[in-house]
Amino acid sequence: MKRNSYNRILKSLLLIVALGFALPGMLMAQFTMGGEIRPRVELNRGYSSLAFDEQDASVISSQRTRINGMFTNEYVLTKVVLQDVRQWGNQPQLVKNENQSISVHEAWAEVLFNDKISLRAGRQELVYDDHRIFGNVGWAQQARSHDLALFKYKGEWDVHVGFAFHQNGDITNSDYNGPDAYKSMQFLWAHQEWETTKLSLLFLNNGIPNPLIPGAGVDQKTRYSQTVGGRFSNGLNAIDIAANAYLQVGKDGGNRDLSAYNILLEASGKLAPETGITGGFEVLSGTGYDEDLDKNKSFTPFYGTNHKFNGFMDYFYVGNHINSVGLTDIYAKVSHKMDKLTFGGHIHYFAAAADITPDAGKSLGTEVDLSLGWAFKPMVRFDFGWSTLFASENLQMIKGGDHSAFQQWGYVMLTVTPDFIK
Repeated sequence: MKRNSYNRILKSLLLIVALGFALPGMLMAQFTMGGEIRPRVELNRGYSSLAFDEQDASVISSQRTRINGMFTNEYVLTKVVLQDVRQWGNQPQLVKNENQSISVHEAWAEVLFNDKISLRAGRQELVYDDHRIFGNVGWAQQARSHDLALFKYKGEWDVHVGFAFHQNGDITNSDYNGPDAYKSMQFLWAHQEWETTKLSLLFLNNGIPNPLIPGAGVDQKTRYSQTVGGRFSNGLNAIDIAANAYLQVGKDGGNRDLSAYNILLEASGKLAPETGITGGFEVLSGTGYDEDLDKNKSFTPFYGTNHKFNGFMDYFYVGNHINSVGLTDIYAKVSHKMDKLTFGGHIHYFAAAADITPDAGKSLGTEVDLSLGWAFKPMVRFDFGWSTLFASENLQMIKGGDHSAFQQWGYVMLTVTPDFIK
């Protein structure tokens, strides 16, 4: 009994001493742990591709569950985000441990060399400007993150330089046939703000392996394309003006010469203190039916949050419409906030940017998006939405399906973001 008592006393003393050493460092640091539980139910009859006239509507329930942990002190920042993304019903009730049932969405450490220079390395989200080229795709349950090193400089100009290089598990060669969109990527982003003006400049060097699965004496080569451009915004007295301009050159994944562009211009203002309105247009260049087979004039927005741009029904650039006839999108958006409620209404007119066939026109259709958000409590939010598309016969030529069928898509989503530790 005495020996056990002495052991307990000794352990208690060691714990007190350890806390005495650790407490000053703990007081200089911060640790937070939170979570996100986000189930969503979607009604689909024409989402992403045109429905047929006799097609039944489908109902899909999915869920994103996250645990977020972050530690900071005077010289290091770290973040780890674990997530589980599933469709309701795709696992049995008596579930076993399955491969990739839980994934690492973010896991990075940022070393602060001084108040201006830092290095962030690991799996991380990339979000720049309006999300057009780099975004986290937060609407998608799985979202997007990258494995890379990011050098950051904070000064009169904020400058970020990123480097990524992907490799197979087989380290005896340099081939890559993995699941990601690129083998090698480098980018530079520079940003400056004045009183009412913001300017961002971007250079992206994107390397795609070709062929994806080498063999039969064919060596894999990395084809590089370059995206150059930026975003400008200016807040005037009553109207905010924003513009994007990007140019793509180099080679696409099929070793074709790439020459493409993206232009966006929009103006925003307020009809009333709680009511905003935005109007604009965007053009993403495309490749026509009569173009040279060795040329690619189709712009690719690469790693952006494309769901937020060209209609919520995701007919364009959400895993689709790549290397196609491009897009012209003329849009108007209205938003209104009332207490804890937020209302939104969007209308888009779509047209092809290049010729589809010798006899076809360019009109693709008109989409209407309606949304409602309810901030019920600080950690609880409900979102509702409904969209419909009035498609043209030209869109049917591109997407298939039946343009005369009634197209609709809607959703109900609950988001709960608890703070476990502050």
